[in-house]
Amino acid sequence: MTTPDKPGEFPLKPIRTVAVVGAGISGISAAAHLMRAGLSVTVFERSAASGGVWSYDARPPLNPPYPNERPSAGDYTPSAPGQHHSHTQDTGTAELSHAPPSAAYAGLRTNIPTSLMATSLAAYPADTPEIASCATVLEYIRQVSRETGVEALVLHRTRVEAATKNPDGGQWSLRTLTLTLDGDGGGDTARWAERQWTFDAVVAASGHYLAARVPRIPGLAEWKARFPARVAHAKQYRSPEPFRGRNVLLVGAGVSAGDIARELDGVAARTYQSARGGRFDTAPALLPPHAERVVGVKRFIVHEQAVAGSGVAGLADESHVPGGVELLDGRILDDMDSVVLATGYMTAYPYLAQLHSDTAGLDGAGEELVVTGDGAMSHNLYRDIFYVPDPTLAFLAVPFHLSVIPTLDFQAQVVARVFSGQAGLPAREKMRAEHQARVRERGLGRHFHSYLGEGAELRYVAGLVDWVNRDARARGVPLMDGHSDAFVANYRQLRERAMARGVFADPSVWETG
Repeated sequence: MTTPDKPGEFPLKPIRTVAVVGAGISGISAAAHLMRAGLSVTVFERSAASGGVWSYDARPPLNPPYPNERPSAGDYTPSAPGQHHSHTQDTGTAELSHAPPSAAYAGLRTNIPTSLMATSLAAYPADTPEIASCATVLEYIRQVSRETGVEALVLHRTRVEAATKNPDGGQWSLRTLTLTLDGDGGGDTARWAERQWTFDAVVAASGHYLAARVPRIPGLAEWKARFPARVAHAKQYRSPEPFRGRNVLLVGAGVSAGDIARELDGVAARTYQSARGGRFDTAPALLPPHAERVVGVKRFIVHEQAVAGSGVAGLADESHVPGGVELLDGRILDDMDSVVLATGYMTAYPYLAQLHSDTAGLDGAGEELVVTGDGAMSHNLYRDIFYVPDPTLAFLAVPFHLSVIPTLDFQAQVVARVFSGQAGLPAREKMRAEHQARVRERGLGRHFHSYLGEGAELRYVAGLVDWVNRDARARGVPLMDGHSDAFVANYRQLRERAMARGVFADPSVWETG
């Protein structure tokens, strides 16, 4: 049984109803643990099926703006109340704009063993390979959703437009749009229905691979406007086949750039991968034989004859782009056919517009904002989960450079215990002080949420477990299990192998994160 709040705890009001935004693995895990804790849960998923980032769709998402540097827009623009479309004849565009497909591509495979990708809710089938396909992971996620009863709670094709706290400070008000395609998707009419909801708490489980970051590089927007089929973001990549025999420039040197470079090897004529020397750039030695690491891009050049000519209509499929790419060292790549922007994503929660500011700098979040204009991190979260000003709002899967699925499962258990009264939160002042201490230690920016440093992931989870178990003992509820010995052994083995391979160009990140 639970006990009343102790002195020094945050005075959380009783929570009975919870909205979960997103039916990927984080939302499914959250919903399952919240249900087990006795709470009433509704899951909102904008896509037609559960699965999140692992849900492959052969259709690429629509083009983002060039540049795309406004985090509050995410990958969709929320409608104003009552101002959504009632119908349209273009069902394909309607579905793509309502629920943009994920970044999953046909050849996507896990880059860590499946033994480090399981939740506490269900095991993978016994014959699952350690390195698995996207389809295998997707089926596991959907299996978890079915077996836990979460799938029955998911409202598909239902997008959250806004989540705001009511003026009295009590409950959350959510506004949603549900898309219906006549004829089970085969008709020619798309309709939206708007609805208002009220909940005691909200879990933001919408992920952070949504809002494609398109940098402001001189000439890039003109290239995209004149040769639209030749420039795309990595989120739109689906297979290497469209690049057969072509020279391809990958802008960016993160994990996705390396994965795409390996897919292009033996298909593309030549692959260039540009790197600006970012903190988490992968090592050039990991590139395949037909790929070359080059320095960052200074500008994209359009030749005069292209400016004077007919533009897109005059560019044959087999032609090089009539322009060049000038690199920071002065070299010009003048034989390019395609550009893929592996430039990452912005942190974005479009349905929490009141917690965004596209004009605030990285150090301008104050005590209220979650996302500033850089879109590099989530501010003002206690233990990377609870919104300090109002912890009836929780976020999942914010940390990275760790075993994501097990970690978010631990986070989901913590949220369920706190929301159900089985664990307490420190007073707001203590939560804020701990967050600010971490800011002083880590600094602001994307690396704030990285748990790549020695033992960082294990310490993070152990800290969560110790916290809730102190309260569990005091309140007479079952203890929460931490990492198993087998998990820790597999984690350390994987880490040692990755360090030996020299995955990162700067090996010091293995210590500092």
